[in-house]
Amino acid sequence: MDKNDHDSAMLAEAGVETARRWRQRDLAVLWHPCTQMREHLHGGNDTGEDGLMPLLPIARGQGPWLIGRDGRRYLDAISSWWTNIFGHAEPRIAAAIAEQASTLEHVILAGCSHAPAVELAERLLAIAPREGKRAPLSKVFYADNGSAGVEVALKMAFHWFRNRGIEGRTRFIALEGGYHGETLGALAVGDIPLYRRVYAPLLAEALFAPSPDAYLCEPGETAADRARRAADALRELLERHAGEVCALILEPRLQCAGGMRMHDPLYLKLARELCDAHGVFLIADEIAAGFGRTGTMFACEQAGIAPDFLCLSKGLTGGSLPLAAVLTTDSVYEGFLDESREKAFLHSHSYTGNPLACAAALATLSIFEQDRVIVRNRATAERMAALAAPLREHRHVADVRQAGMVVAFELTRNGDKATPFEPARRIGLHAYRAALANGGASDGVLLRPLGDVLYWMPPYCIDEEALELLAATTVAAIDAAIDGAGR
Repeated sequence: MDKNDHDSAMLAEAGVETARRWRQRDLAVLWHPCTQMREHLHGGNDTGEDGLMPLLPIARGQGPWLIGRDGRRYLDAISSWWTNIFGHAEPRIAAAIAEQASTLEHVILAGCSHAPAVELAERLLAIAPREGKRAPLSKVFYADNGSAGVEVALKMAFHWFRNRGIEGRTRFIALEGGYHGETLGALAVGDIPLYRRVYAPLLAEALFAPSPDAYLCEPGETAADRARRAADALRELLERHAGEVCALILEPRLQCAGGMRMHDPLYLKLARELCDAHGVFLIADEIAAGFGRTGTMFACEQAGIAPDFLCLSKGLTGGSLPLAAVLTTDSVYEGFLDESREKAFLHSHSYTGNPLACAAALATLSIFEQDRVIVRNRATAERMAALAAPLREHRHVADVRQAGMVVAFELTRNGDKATPFEPARRIGLHAYRAALANGGASDGVLLRPLGDVLYWMPPYCIDEEALELLAATTVAAIDAAIDGAGR
């Protein structure tokens, strides 16, 4: 071994030890989100060694990369929970936050105002989806995160009818397989048993309509056919519960946490028509789908419709700071104007409209304009489609689906819908571990699965070299997962 190789080996060994110490410190004090913490523990203890689910101590981020305390790079193929749209440490967003921090870091938004909150509201409303002669979205209410934003929309929809003396409209319709957050109101309109089952006694009773998910197509049925069939079921549900429903909530085009399920935009158009016919609000949860993810700035644009409530978060600040915005109409806003405070929308968060977060969001919107992001994303999405295409022939891939900058792979035993893997085999988890390790290469890939669905949702700045690494690692990870879990 020459001196350079020896030095590199020493640095790698030091990095591994540094990462081990950080894992040990972490496990001594932190409780991580959306995690069975026992899976992070090695042999049931907190030694800092890898458990079933590897814990990655991250030192910094750069573009689409996360750099670990061990010195390895990890391609952030999931945009850090779908938030980081322009890459880590984006200098223009960082500069906007720093400049704002030297002027005004926070002020109560009840009774006070500040420029970033006003300017951001103006710019969001200017780019919001529009639909013919329908009254445009014209008011913005801020919250701290996506789940909180959903709570705002649900409460507003219910309260608006109450303010008009209509007390019977207390139900919400949501879609099977949908997800809208984990606070109790948002959880009540979600349909993923893993998250909601234990809390069911605490939840309001929602109505669930069949999903237009194209993966559920019958033989010979198109995605548009499936959308029509699901819309027919929605119509029947609205008729059966006439006068009871205040709002339909859905994720346009993409049911993310439900397995990256995708549907034809036709469903949105039909759902909009049904909501109008039955006097029901339409809440579009674009927390994950918004800001260019599905090929347009907002997914609703692909159906040419505008919702009554548009919930935004995640990419709103480029993944830098927590912020949510709920856009609604003058009609909704005016329904709360009254001398009675009981008819006011008395919902608040301490950090509502935080100036730092608003400044980050303003920088994000400017980047969309300066870099022609949507146009550039179309080219990237085409390249992602080409790299994903060979996996359509993989013996364990039942479906490859894409919506803009999101590609998902459905893993099954025989590559068809009829033979899913037994849940206990945890094929997705094995693939996740294999992608991180990547055969011991210097660069790993962060692919956090949704059950046995792997997906690509990278930052928009991803380049050709990183895309090729992502594709090659995904194939290798699937093969390693099948072999590692036993056939």
